[in-house]
Amino acid sequence: MKQLRQFEIAFVGLKPGEHTFEYQVTDSFFENYGPQDFSDCKATVKLTLDKKSDFFLLKFEIGGTVSVICDRCGQPFNLQLWDDFTQVVKMVENPEEMEGDEDPEVSYISRTESHLNVGEWIYEFINLSIPMQKIHPDVDGKSTCDPKVLEMLDQMNKQSDAQDNPIWKDLDKFRSN
Repeated sequence: MKQLRQFEIAFVGLKPGEHTFEYQVTDSFFENYGPQDFSDCKATVKLTLDKKSDFFLLKFEIGGTVSVICDRCGQPFNLQLWDDFTQVVKMVENPEEMEGDEDPEVSYISRTESHLNVGEWIYEFINLSIPMQKIHPDVDGKSTCDPKVLEMLDQMNKQSDAQDNPIWKDLDKFRSN
């Protein structure tokens, strides 16, 4: 996989304390990762790196939009992204020995490293910012999904309620116990 050098931070020359980095993420960033469940990504990632003597505290703030397909009506819409994540990076002698640690918010790098690549975390955190169920947002308590599709779904629900499926008939006796 092609490394994106713009996501590498040369931390050796940084003084202890907070440092801020900002990244603009578009669809071209995701080319290295294969097909995505979204398109037209316009995300801004603000990264605050707090450098300490033996570790870094990273805070990622994700904002922007992606185009997704609505799970209810099947029409595309722009989904607003907003989330933040933290990651601790500890500097150790043998990072391979520490990788068995089960905490996903802690990573390890060798004390001999001079650069920290944050591209993988940005990929992961943008994907985690997208909800599992993607549905058009409601405006003033009313769905913004395609009204034709909503009407068809409503008709299908009424039909399925009217018809009793004999397959489930024997399970009804367990309902009122």
